Amino acid sequence: MTHTSPLLHRLRALFLIGLTLLVGACSTLDLGQAPALEPQAQWVVLPFANHTETPLAGSRAEAISESLLRSLATAKVKRYPGALQQEALFEAGERKQQEEALAWARQQGARYALAGAVDEWRYKVGVDGEPAAGVALQIIDVASGETLWSGAGGKSGWSREALSAVAQQLIRDLLKGGLAGAR
Repeated sequence: MTHTSPLLHRLRALFLIGLTLLVGACSTLDLGQAPALEPQAQWVVLPFANHTETPLAGSRAEAISESLLRSLATAKVKRYPGALQQEALFEAGERKQQEEALAWARQQGARYALAGAVDEWRYKVGVDGEPAAGVALQIIDVASGETLWSGAGGKSGWSREALSAVAQQLIRDLLKGGLAGAR
């Protein structure tokens, strides 16, 4: 008969609590209530704002979002033409560009638009260089311009993970929350 000490039980409990906190601290999501969406509606992906110091972070997040939107929503998806986009580190005309993109989406006959902003897209400084991404998404009714849903999140990964993989996981989790009403 083996006897385990109360100290060993406490250490195990502390280890499990610490592990739970460590895993939970790697990701944060804030999601709005999923709207009722038409399942086969046409979508457009609008230009994402880049609020980071990483060039083209908005374009990278757009590409990931477009691919995930196609796979999660079984929808027809178009992306705002690259020739019409402008990406700078500090974009002064974000609001104007979004209005122009919404006008383009109306011309395309789209029902919904996915817009977004990238707030973090980097490898953290330090020995491990952990990848970290922060993204905010919005589902917009193209006809009215009304925001139907919004969600924001941040995620960091382990030192051997790719930044794009961490961002893909984050964007997938956000989109699943926003598209829950489309099924």
